[in-house]
Amino acid sequence: MMNDAKPNKFTYPTLLKACGDGGIVAEGKQVHCHVVKLGFAGDGHVKSAGIRIGLARRGKIEDARNLFDEMPDRDEISWSVVIDGYIKSGFYKEALEVFNTMQSERIRPGKFVLTSVLAACAHLGALDHGRWVHAYVRRKKKSIVMDAVLGTALLDMYAKCGRLDMAWEVFESMKEKEVFSWNAMIKGLAMHGRADDAVELFFEMQRRKFRPNGITFIGVLNACAHSGAVEQALKLFDSMENVYNIEPEVEHYGCLVDCLGRSGRLEEAEELVNSMPIEPNPAVYGSLLGACRIHGNAELGERIGRLLLELEPNNSGRYALLSNIYAKAERWDDVAEVRKLMKERGVKTNPGSSMIELGGCVHEFKMGEGCHPKMKEIYSTLKVMIERLEMEGYVPNTSQVLFNIEEEEKETALQYHSEKLAIAFGFISTKPGETIRVVKNLRVCDDCHSAIKLISRVYGREIVLRDRVRYHHFRDGTCSCKDFW
Repeated sequence: MMNDAKPNKFTYPTLLKACGDGGIVAEGKQVHCHVVKLGFAGDGHVKSAGIRIGLARRGKIEDARNLFDEMPDRDEISWSVVIDGYIKSGFYKEALEVFNTMQSERIRPGKFVLTSVLAACAHLGALDHGRWVHAYVRRKKKSIVMDAVLGTALLDMYAKCGRLDMAWEVFESMKEKEVFSWNAMIKGLAMHGRADDAVELFFEMQRRKFRPNGITFIGVLNACAHSGAVEQALKLFDSMENVYNIEPEVEHYGCLVDCLGRSGRLEEAEELVNSMPIEPNPAVYGSLLGACRIHGNAELGERIGRLLLELEPNNSGRYALLSNIYAKAERWDDVAEVRKLMKERGVKTNPGSSMIELGGCVHEFKMGEGCHPKMKEIYSTLKVMIERLEMEGYVPNTSQVLFNIEEEEKETALQYHSEKLAIAFGFISTKPGETIRVVKNLRVCDDCHSAIKLISRVYGREIVLRDRVRYHHFRDGTCSCKDFW
């Protein structure tokens, strides 16, 4: 480099990008400070580079957004990085809001932006937004190629928004497929409890000369777990090494433990955990603990639960599961002890929340929060719904409440679970007979599951609920999971 050569505003974007790509955040900050001192901070190229290096990628989403808002000229890549940054930070609603702003400014989204937006739609269950993207891709088919990446994002969105039929339609129409495309479709079938179809697709991909990988087996083993297909799962697991030369990893053992546990074969599940050739991780023990909750095995549940509290002292879900097991056994002193331990360790519970998309807007509900503008009407509607269900024989399952309080108080607590609030809002916001789609961040409780089955029959409504684990399609008083989830 010549001694009299000086960096300019075109030099710094390259440096900033290099720092971001290399993950050297401290050096990137130093370069950015130097940029500010030299007066280049306001330059569009520099701001764009600042965003691209990944202030968003490094978790500095607010800083990235401020830089983005200050830019006089924002190209598609800048929009894409901000949207992707929100998604990676878990702010899916904000990602869609930025995309809507992008649309209002008449910036034409390309394939990369659309792929990110579809990921946000998938997480939120925002079917209307996802449909818009699909329609846009169809309109722009000359300039936007439906390759394996975009097609897979689209089918994944439909599967996670409850439209497995549309996911399958996209999958079938894809001219380009990769192994990850088949994996996404198998995973979608698994989420909806379609184990037989998932296994059939597993063999079909091989007939089409696509070789399964480790992720493929996670998908198909999960499908078996959520349908009780234990023998099929055992055969598939054994075939990994014997047929496909794939060494099972801890995730595959976790799937098999989950499958055995959900089916009530707890002794076999525990034996598998103890005989694993690799160290079980907390997720494996968590699968076994969840099975103990389902089948009311307090002895094994206590042993596994106490172990998990030491392995993951800050995971609120483990405390909740153990508390639930104790509560089911009416061991209220143990429930109180777990709650005391949480308090001493400063562990905060993950509150249940449910989302419903209507008219392109995502509405979120949490138990105990009354900030929604229609909250009064929602509570009133829910009260009428519960009264009608009780006339039909509904009795609240108070074993789901983790406090030793009066039965009447327990029933009130159950009444305001977030999914019930979301469904009540769906009732007052849609026409009779329309399908109501809800996404919940936690596993649906037994009481809500029973209540929603009855709601679907009494009101003649199809209700599609996605919880943390899988999909539930409620219709005519039954659920697609067949009460096995």
